[in-house]
Amino acid sequence: MTLDNDLSRIGISLPKNLLDRFDEIINARGYSSRSEGIRDAIRTYITYYRWMADVKGEREGVITMVYDHDQRGLLTTITDVQHEFHEIIKASLHSHVTHNRCLEVILVHGDGAQLKALAERLMSQKGVESVKLTTIQIEE
Repeated sequence: MTLDNDLSRIGISLPKNLLDRFDEIINARGYSSRSEGIRDAIRTYITYYRWMADVKGEREGVITMVYDHDQRGLLTTITDVQHEFHEIIKASLHSHVTHNRCLEVILVHGDGAQLKALAERLMSQKGVESVKLTTIQIEE
């Protein structure tokens, strides 16, 4: 990624617990400022987005998702989304990490664009902390 000397100032709102965890990480990694940590996080997000954009063809994979099951309406939404994509979902495993945090692992098989669409739908829901799609290309 090229360096751009033309900086733009933005403002963001974050829950205190998220900011506290972020501050711990940037301190542990030795960043000189929050801005440096945020720039690095954005670069990582862009790289992951580009990698996801390259998920094409027939794929086998896994989606891992961590979410807050106390988030109003989230369980219904997750179930509805999974029903929309039932043709590519082969199995799922649900684990209670804490009282209100859950880990779900979803095995998927199908066209890469569909797998990506499912992961992005899940990722965009309020209360979902993280979603990661990992796939392999089917070789014959």
